[in-house]
Amino acid sequence: MSRLYSAFEISHQTVAKRTLQLALSASTVVALATPALAQMEAESVATPHGSNASATPVTQTAGGVITLAPVTVQGEAASAANAYAGGQVTYGSRVGFLGDKDFMETPFSVISYTDSFIENQQARSITDVIAATDPSVFSNGVTGAWSENYSIRGFSSSTSDVTLGGLHGMAPYYRTSPEMFERIEVLKGPSALLNGMPPGGSVGGAINLVPKRAGDEPLTRLTTTYMSDAQFGGHIDVGRRLGEEQQLGIRFNGVYRDGEGAINQQESEVQMGSLGLDWRSERLRLSADLYSADDRVDGPTRGINLAPGLAVPHPPKPNTLINPDWAFAETRDKGAIIRGEFDFTDEIMAYAALGTSETNYSYNGAMSAQVLDTAGNYRTSIGQLAFDVDKTSSEVGLQSSFQTGGIGHQLTINATHYEQQQNDYGRRTVPGADWTTNLYNPTWGPAAEFITPHISKTELRLNSYGLADTLSFAEDRVHLTIGVRRQEVVSDTYSVTTGARTSRYDESAITPATALLINATDNVSLYANYIEGLSQGATAPITAANAGEVFEPYKTRQKEIGVKLDLGEFAHTFSLYEITRPSSYTDPVTNIFSFGGEQRNRGAEWSFFGSPLPSMRLMGGIAYVDPKLTQTAGGINQGNQATGIPDLQAKLGTEWDVPASQGLTLMANATAMSEQYINADNSLSVPGHTIYDVGARYTTNISSHPLTLRANINNVTNKAYWGMPLLSSLALGAPRTFMLSATLDF
Repeated sequence: MSRLYSAFEISHQTVAKRTLQLALSASTVVALATPALAQMEAESVATPHGSNASATPVTQTAGGVITLAPVTVQGEAASAANAYAGGQVTYGSRVGFLGDKDFMETPFSVISYTDSFIENQQARSITDVIAATDPSVFSNGVTGAWSENYSIRGFSSSTSDVTLGGLHGMAPYYRTSPEMFERIEVLKGPSALLNGMPPGGSVGGAINLVPKRAGDEPLTRLTTTYMSDAQFGGHIDVGRRLGEEQQLGIRFNGVYRDGEGAINQQESEVQMGSLGLDWRSERLRLSADLYSADDRVDGPTRGINLAPGLAVPHPPKPNTLINPDWAFAETRDKGAIIRGEFDFTDEIMAYAALGTSETNYSYNGAMSAQVLDTAGNYRTSIGQLAFDVDKTSSEVGLQSSFQTGGIGHQLTINATHYEQQQNDYGRRTVPGADWTTNLYNPTWGPAAEFITPHISKTELRLNSYGLADTLSFAEDRVHLTIGVRRQEVVSDTYSVTTGARTSRYDESAITPATALLINATDNVSLYANYIEGLSQGATAPITAANAGEVFEPYKTRQKEIGVKLDLGEFAHTFSLYEITRPSSYTDPVTNIFSFGGEQRNRGAEWSFFGSPLPSMRLMGGIAYVDPKLTQTAGGINQGNQATGIPDLQAKLGTEWDVPASQGLTLMANATAMSEQYINADNSLSVPGHTIYDVGARYTTNISSHPLTLRANINNVTNKAYWGMPLLSSLALGAPRTFMLSATLDF
């Protein structure tokens, strides 16, 4: 895999030459491909490729009338990846090792967003896509932080658990710019059976990123972007297929953005280059994906805490930076994945994938901040962190379809391996660098010198083996999936001075799942599932009576029932679920650390998407969740609501094609949520709020070249509100933000 890195290695300097050099690079690709493309086009005129039509005999009569022999055209059914009505989501998505499935044939709640939706949202991160209209996905609205932050069904999801092409650990570590993906898939609920145990322990849902592939039509697309107040950028997207049968596909994406955003004195810079290669024949499919990405924020958003007894202060202006303006957070990622699939027969397919990635992260700025009084004075503690992570991920599997009597089977066997080596560096406190200022008029002292000594080294290995069978009967209207996965977890910690291993975690667990789907009619599917998630168990801290005791991986359990309604152009999903997750605590009487706690989330969801009218697209829904602490240490806070999650959330995204102006589309989005508690005893909360976004786009042609102009205003009322971020209690939501882009196809 290191050779793949060397072959790719789109250096950061090359990507950083901004849009012009990206365009020049793309032009080179186009120029190299042109002779082959011209030959292919000439051949396709004589004999079309990619169809089952044979050469057509031509007969010309004496009167000059041309008679064509009858032509038989054989078509294939639409794949699960094809766009649903309106083009914002697809018919289906990858359901872990069960493979691609139509959403009406999936006994889980899933949604898959198209690259068209990503582009029209002018999305800068995965959160911008998955939290825009899905009521089961909650985002605190904070922008410019060191990491993306979202939860699914009331449980926080780790960005390190996002899969790329189905493999854990291959996506960028903290924030992912979405331009190199053709689909972003969300599966709600635990997914240990389907994907193996996520390294970060996420249990509320799973996100999979599908890399772009070259389409059958040549593509050269340039997009220029602007975001208030002074951030400019560009994106080049080039795709070609080569060969007599268009076997070889090449897709290149390059992105550069830089400048100050809507938050005062906060600047961000993004550099990304990706290359997707694929080769296809009648039975064999191969692909390789390589990328390099840099994400840097100067003056990152950081949260604050409250001194005991203080009420939640009223928020300052939403464009206020609550962190030193000299602070920074920088993540450098690169990755490479190769995948192969082979059809032994029409019923048996084997596959294998291998990926490797590297992450280098550094942070210098506020580690914590505490509001001291009602006037808004607060003290900031400065700290520094850095780490590097090397990850390897792989999977092999076999999928088979067969019949036993009147029962159909889709049998899947899968094995996964994940390995991670991490070195941590840093200082939690920087002597003499702490600073006191005011929320409503912050000023900052000099920058702290960046010094990060080596503090720890850890290794993590995850192996799993999965087996599932989907049985179909009753004229293929009833589908029963039964599966089981064995997960092995090994984690080692090493001394940074001697290199000797200081501790080991070695545990295993088995997680089952079962799911039932009934196609009641051609338009209605009923489903139910029981599935488990898996997270690495903890080790008792040195302050506990049982210090050093290692606990086995803990299981999160989901029960869900639902109904899916597909009206052809407009679809609905209704679901009820219960997810229970164990939690750890130290008993205040015995001082014994254990996994005796529990959080139980019960929820109801209604979501919809599609085009109910020819000129309109709607996507959104309503979600209710009751995230209750059902077991706690000594009963303290038992029965309270978990922090940072609203119990009610509603979202509506609309698009309307204006009949009187061809090519003009108006857009609007509303997100409403209830209050969120920010402390465990539920004595402090931030109020609910509603955020409105508006926008428009216009499509036309310039000299036969398609042109799309987009304009969006997020948080159009400039609402000032608090959200609960990672690692602290309060952070400011994003201010009013203007976004413009122009996309031209050559």
